[in-house]
Amino acid sequence: MLAIPAIDLRDAHCVQLVGGDYSKEAIRLDDPVGVARRWLAAGFSRLHVVDLDAATGHGENRDIVRDLLRAPRAAVQVGGGVRESEDIFRWLDEGAEWVVVGTRGVEDPEWLAEQADLAPGRLVLAADVRDRQVVTRGWAATTKRTVRDLITELDGVPLAAVLVTAVHKEGKALGTDLALYEDLTDISPWPVIASGGVGSMQDLRNLEDRGVAATVLGMALYTEALDARVVAEEFAA
Repeated sequence: MLAIPAIDLRDAHCVQLVGGDYSKEAIRLDDPVGVARRWLAAGFSRLHVVDLDAATGHGENRDIVRDLLRAPRAAVQVGGGVRESEDIFRWLDEGAEWVVVGTRGVEDPEWLAEQADLAPGRLVLAADVRDRQVVTRGWAATTKRTVRDLITELDGVPLAAVLVTAVHKEGKALGTDLALYEDLTDISPWPVIASGGVGSMQDLRNLEDRGVAATVLGMALYTEALDARVVAEEFAA
């Protein structure tokens, strides 16, 4: 299993939110590129970059994302506010290995299928989940669909992976929703990337045991509850 540090951008800063709540910002660092360099120096090989401002329609951090895409030795997946075909292919052209599509992909599966056909293996579907229900628009809107429904509906679409964030666990570093991920790895035709709640090496091993392909790490790395070099040594290959 691969561990991927998160670089969440807000107001030109690198931040971490608790429970998907934009009013509960626990970490704010003023040099996102420096943070990325720190994770790469620790031994990580892939970064998860999300423009939270673009995701919520409150501005954007494109210049910083571009700087992060120029970071040496990093394979970068970029997301946040990707709702048009132009957004996808702009980031691919600028060096992103994968583009993460959330709200538009969930709300318009036909559009997602069309884009995936144009860029097979390059799109990651972000299914943000609160108690099994899919949430969109920066976690502000709850849909009537479960994540199982979504995965079943999109079977056959040539995605790179599905990124499932347990929003109810996000930013708390108190353990993951193992039952959720065990359920999804059994049915998903694509690799499952987990996010939300990882707080220990045992959490990582538990996810690996359940067939999770990769895990996005945030709060536990930023608070040093997890030793970045130790994590990278076991989970960055």
